[in-house]
Amino acid sequence: MSQGRKGVINYRCPNCLFRDIDFDLLYDKEADQFYCRRCNWEGAEQDILFMYAAYKRKYKDMLKRYTVEDILVKDEE
Repeated sequence: MSQGRKGVINYRCPNCLFRDIDFDLLYDKEADQFYCRRCNWEGAEQDILFMYAAYKRKYKDMLKRYTVEDILVKDEE
């Protein structure tokens, strides 16, 4: 989730993002970890991407329109 096409990637805190709060992560070069000043979450880039994938699964069908027939067919299965 970068802010632009060039430059450093600006990640959002995945813990805050699940609570619908948009807060940037800071990077600690010595520990090679990202951390959030709001909720005290910390982790590596791989942890962030794993949690982003879970967030995307949560909202994967957000723009899909379901009809009554779709719901009834799903209930019958």
